[in-house]
Amino acid sequence: MSDKVIDCKKSLSVNGKDFDIWSLKDLEAQGHGIKKLPFSIRILLENALRNHDGLAVTGDHVDTLLNWKPNPEKKEVPYKPARVLMQDFTGVPAVVDLASVRAEASRHGVDGKKVNPLIPVDLVIDHSVQVDFYGDKNSLDKNIDMEYERNQERYQFLKWAQTAFDNFTVVPPGMGICHQVNLEYLAQGVVERDGALFPDTLVGTDSHTPMVNGIGVVGWGVGGIEAEAAILGQPIFFIMPEVVGLKLTGKLPIGTTATDMVLTITELLRKHGVVGKFVEVFGEGLDHLTVTDRATISNMSPEFGCTVTYFPIDDRTLDYMRDTNRSEETIERVEAYTKNNMLWRENEDDIEYSSVVELDLSTVVPTASGPSRPQDKIAISNLKAQFKSLMELNYGRQYQPLEERSPADNDKGLLKTIVVDDKDSDQDYQLHDGSISIAAITSCTNTSNPSVMIGAGLVAKKANELGLKVKPWVKTSLAPGSKVVTDYLENSGLMDDLEALDFFLVGYGCTSCIGNSGPLPDAIGKAVTENDLVVASVLSGNRNFEARVHPDVKMNFLMSPMLVVIYALVGRVDIDFDSEPVAHTPDGKPVYFKDLWPSNEEIQEIMAKVLTPADFAKNYGKIFDGNKQWREMKVSKDKVYQWDDSSTYIKQAPFFQGLKPELNEPKDIEGAKVLLKLGDSITTDHISPAGGFSEDSPAGQYLKGRGIEPRMFNSYGSRRGNDEVMVRGTFANVRIKNQLVDKEGGYTRYIPTGETMTVFDAAQKYKAENTPLIVLAGKEYGSGSSRDWAAKGTTLLGIKAVIAESYERIHRSNLVGMGVLPLEFANGEDAETLGLTGEESFTIKGKSGGLEVNQTFEVEAKSSDGKVKTFEALSRLDSKVELEYYRNGGILHYVLRDFIRKG
Repeated sequence: MSDKVIDCKKSLSVNGKDFDIWSLKDLEAQGHGIKKLPFSIRILLENALRNHDGLAVTGDHVDTLLNWKPNPEKKEVPYKPARVLMQDFTGVPAVVDLASVRAEASRHGVDGKKVNPLIPVDLVIDHSVQVDFYGDKNSLDKNIDMEYERNQERYQFLKWAQTAFDNFTVVPPGMGICHQVNLEYLAQGVVERDGALFPDTLVGTDSHTPMVNGIGVVGWGVGGIEAEAAILGQPIFFIMPEVVGLKLTGKLPIGTTATDMVLTITELLRKHGVVGKFVEVFGEGLDHLTVTDRATISNMSPEFGCTVTYFPIDDRTLDYMRDTNRSEETIERVEAYTKNNMLWRENEDDIEYSSVVELDLSTVVPTASGPSRPQDKIAISNLKAQFKSLMELNYGRQYQPLEERSPADNDKGLLKTIVVDDKDSDQDYQLHDGSISIAAITSCTNTSNPSVMIGAGLVAKKANELGLKVKPWVKTSLAPGSKVVTDYLENSGLMDDLEALDFFLVGYGCTSCIGNSGPLPDAIGKAVTENDLVVASVLSGNRNFEARVHPDVKMNFLMSPMLVVIYALVGRVDIDFDSEPVAHTPDGKPVYFKDLWPSNEEIQEIMAKVLTPADFAKNYGKIFDGNKQWREMKVSKDKVYQWDDSSTYIKQAPFFQGLKPELNEPKDIEGAKVLLKLGDSITTDHISPAGGFSEDSPAGQYLKGRGIEPRMFNSYGSRRGNDEVMVRGTFANVRIKNQLVDKEGGYTRYIPTGETMTVFDAAQKYKAENTPLIVLAGKEYGSGSSRDWAAKGTTLLGIKAVIAESYERIHRSNLVGMGVLPLEFANGEDAETLGLTGEESFTIKGKSGGLEVNQTFEVEAKSSDGKVKTFEALSRLDSKVELEYYRNGGILHYVLRDFIRKG
C-alpha cells in the first residue's frame, strides 16, 4: 500500500468550518475504483484508513478493503465503531463485566478508574417490562410499578454505572425501545469528533441493531463480549464479507404494508443465502419507500441471516432527519460530507455486488410468517390451509369447520375444543386449536413505522363504528417503541379507538417480541396446559421461535399491526378472509376484511396532520430524565462497585477473578464427554436463558434457596447480571431436543451411569470429576439473537468445544470470546455419517502444537467397547486476533491482561 493511500486526510468546509476527512474521492482520483465498491464497503474502508496505526489496524487491512472483489478473499478486516448501543438484558452483564474488570484491575494495583468506555455508550432500558396487566387505562402504570419492584437492584446498578463511568449514558425505563430511539434520535448519520467528520457507525448488544441501516448508518449486532472489547478500544475483526445487492423495483400495491414487504424479503433472502454477508439495497423501488419502511427491512437482518441490510443516504434520509427534529446543522453536515466523500446514493449501476437478488414490490401480498420461524412466509389468503396442514402434520389432528367442533370429539384425532368457564371475564366460551391467546402490537420493527400504526388505529376505528369487539380469550397489548407513537395516536384520536378494542398501552418496551408477554389469564392457561391445546399468538414483531413469545403458545405468527387488530377480532387463525366474515355486528350483519381495511389515502391524510418534529423534540428533550422512581433512586458514589453477596441480580463476573498476568498455552482436550447432541437450526433461543422459569427448574431452586418467592423470580433476561441463575438456565429451553434423551427440554443423559437429569446437574457432576465437555450439533448452530449468555453459559457449564456442521456468525464469535473452541465437521460429514452416538469419550488433538488460523484438528471418539473413530474437524478460529483471544481464555481476559501490563 502506498503512502498516498494512507495520507488521504483532507479538509472539508461545512458552513464556514473546516473539518478533517479521510477522502475516498481522493482515492478514486488515484485510480482505485472506489465507485465500484458497495457503499457499506466504502464505509469500512474509511474506518480502516482513519484508524490505521500500523499495529491493530495495518496497511494490509486497508489493502484488503481497498481491493474488495465480489468474491472476496477470506481475510480479516478491522472495524472500530464510533459508538456502542446496549439494551438492558445484554447491557447489564456487559456493565457487570466492565465493573468486574475494573475491580480485578484494582486488585492488580492498577487504578480501576482508568477502566472506562473509550467511545460513547448508550444503554436503553427496554427489555424488562412485562405484560402482567393489560386491558385497561391503568395497565401502563401498574406494569411500570411491577417492573421497578422486580428490577430495583438492576436499575440501581445501571444508574451507578452512569455516574461511575465516563462516556456512558442510560435511557431510563419507560422511554422507548433501543432501536427505535437509535433511529429517531441517537443516530447522526455523520459524526463530528475532535475536528473530524466521519460516518456514524456502531455495534449493538442486540441482533436487531441493523435497524439503523435504514437511515444510512452502518451498524450490526454483536455479543456483549465483542461490544465490551470495542468499548475498551479493541477493533472488532471479522472476515471480509460478500455484499449481496437487493434490487427493488416497482411499488407496493394498495392493501399491502411494509410488514408484508419485509416478510417477503425474509423468505427471499433466506432462500438465496446471506448468512454472514452484507446486503445492500438499490434500485428505483427505493424511491417509493420511506426511511421507516427501510428501517423495517433493516431491522430483520438477523432473520435474513445477514450482518447488515444497508440503505445509502439520500434525499429521503435527509427528509426523515428533518421530520424527527435533527438540527439543520446536522442535516447540512450529513449532506455535505456524504456528497463529497462518495457516500451519497448515486451511480448505483457502477457498483459491483457479489450477487444480486431482485424483488418487484408490486408482487407483494398481505403476508404473515410462522408458526415458529420468521422466514416461513404465508400469504394471508393461505393461512387457513397452512394451519390445517400444520395441525395434521405436527399434531395428528384433522381439521373440522368451526361449527362442527365439539368437546366430545377431542379423543378422535380431530381438532380439540375446550369449554372455558372464565371467572375473570365472567364469560363461558369455547377454546379451540388455533384460537388466538395473544394479540400484541409490539416491537420496534413495526411500531417505528407510522403508516402501519396509524393503519392499525384506523382498523380499530372502523371496527368500533360497526360495534365489533375483540374476543374475550385474546390477551391484547400495545407496546410502542417510543412515546412519539403515543402522541400521534392521541392527536389523531385513534388511541381511543384502539383502547375501545382493549389495545391499551402496556409499556414502552419489547414485551411480547422477546417473550415478556406475561402470564395468560388463569382459566385460559389452565385450559391450554391441561388439554394440550395448540393456541396461537399474532404479533407485529420479528421473532417467533419456539417458546419465545410464551412457553404455552405453540404457534406464533408475525404480521403487521393492522392484521394483529383484525385477527384479534376474529379470535382464531383459521379463517379465509375471501369467503368468511371477520365478525358480525350486534344486529347480526357480517363484516368482511375489506370493510375494515383503510385506504392508503386515509393513512396518508392522518399522517400529514399529526406527525410533527415538535413531538420528537418534546419526547427526546427529556429522554434521560426518567420518571419519579428513577430520579429518586439512591446509588453509591464509589467508582469501584461494592458487590453485595446477598444480591440475586448483580454478581461479580466469575470469568477472570484471580486471573494470572502470565499466559498458559492451550492444551489438547482429552477424555471429553458429550453434554448435548443436537440437530440442525439450534438457535440461541434454545441455548441462552430467556423468558420465565418455574420453581422446579435449577434456576428456580437456586432462587428459592436464597429466599426468593416464585412471584419475584422475574425473567432470565432480567437476571443476566447473576451467573448462578444464568448458567442454570443455559440449554434449558422447554423445546430443545437433545438426542441423548427421549424427552424435550433442558435434559441430558449422564453417560457414566445412564441417568437422565437436567443439563446443569449433569454438568456439575462432570465438573466434580474434572471431565471436560463438548457439544455435537448440526447446521446453523447458534442462529438467532446475539446473546452473549449463550456463550457465557456454555463456558460456565464446562464445555470446552462445540463440533457443528456450520455456525451463525455472532454465536461463533462469542464462543471464541469466551474461550470455547468452535470446530466444524469436514464437508459432507456430521455426527450421523460418522456414526457418533454421543456416548463416546472425545480427544481433540492439535492445540498443543501451536495454534493457527482455521487449522485442522484430529478428533478421536472412543466408545465404551474400546473402539476408536478418528475424524478431522476444521477450527473456526478465523483470524489471528481470535487466536489471541482463545489463547488468553477469552476476549476480556486478553483486554484485562493488556490493562495490567500497561499499569
